[in-house]
Amino acid sequence: MLCLSQGVGYAVKALACLTEEGTGQFVREIAARAGVPPSYLAKVFKKLVDGNILVSKRGWSGGTRLARPPEAINLLEIAQAVDGKDWSSGCLLGQEICNDERACPTHDFWKVERKIIAEKLQQTTLAECIEFDLLSRD
Repeated sequence: MLCLSQGVGYAVKALACLTEEGTGQFVREIAARAGVPPSYLAKVFKKLVDGNILVSKRGWSGGTRLARPPEAINLLEIAQAVDGKDWSSGCLLGQEICNDERACPTHDFWKVERKIIAEKLQQTTLAECIEFDLLSRD
């Protein structure tokens, strides 16, 4: 089954815990609520800060918060921040040499599907994921 990386999944779960605007929260607190290992989440959050999805301030009065409202953050941004801009560029079959000139049997299919997946991720906001998470808790 094809899915986004575990890092992206952890990022979305943790970002869903950052719904209070303007208040910084500490990584260890977010990790506990999201059920994510704190040391791993700290590395993921560093990537999200670099990707302008989070704002982080060190110290007692610091913490981490969303850089903008959840409605303005999409899943493609999160995936690219965590896994890099080329997060989906690999061959579906894992072939090292697979391109338009030397294509594996799934190359043409995967080229089209990658574009569709990227478009869907760009259309899906963090706010929608938060809403789904809240509904699934009931």
